Formats: sequence, C-alpha cells, structure tokens
Amino acid sequence: MTTESVPAVVSATIIPFPVRALPPEDRMAKALESLNQAMTDQRLAVAAWRDVLGELKTSTAKLDDSLRRYRSNLQSLSDNVTSLHGKATMLEAWADGVAAG
Repeated sequence: MTTESVPAVVSATIIPFPVRALPPEDRMAKALESLNQAMTDQRLAVAAWRDVLGELKTSTAKLDDSLRRYRSNLQSLSDNVTSLHGKATMLEAWADGVAAG
C-alpha cells in the first residue's frame, strides 16, 4: 500500500451551541404566547373559511336560479318547436291534398 492511497486525516473542532437556560416561568410564558398566537391564527382562518362558505352559498344559489331560468327557456322553446312542427305537418298535409287535387 502506498502513501498516496491513504486518506488524509481531517480534524475538526466542534463548537457547541450556546445553551441559554430559561427559567421555567419564562419558558411557560413563551409557550403560552405561542399557543395564544396559534389560536388567534386559527380563529382568523376559521372566520375566512366561513366567509368563503358564505360566498360559495351565494354563488351556488345564483347558479341554481340561472339554471332554472335556462331550463324554463328550454321548455318554452321546446313547446314552440312542438307547436310549429304540428302546424308544419298540417300545412304539409294541406299542400299534399292541393297538389293531388
């Protein structure tokens, strides 16, 4: 084995993180502050969600009204087409009678 194939030994100095020991009261206060902030954020998120649900309800009600009008218009159109078809059939029969006569 040659010296070229032997890996070099690397040394490192490990620097520990500074330890800041907070008194238990301060840790508890910080935890409560974080909890209060999380609850406030959650209240805001729920309020926004409720607002969006209200908007969705309004949008779906408008869509329902629009679809009802559209369905009514289609029914009217269908009734008109049926009536015109009946008249066209009568005219065709009359024309066939006149042409044969």
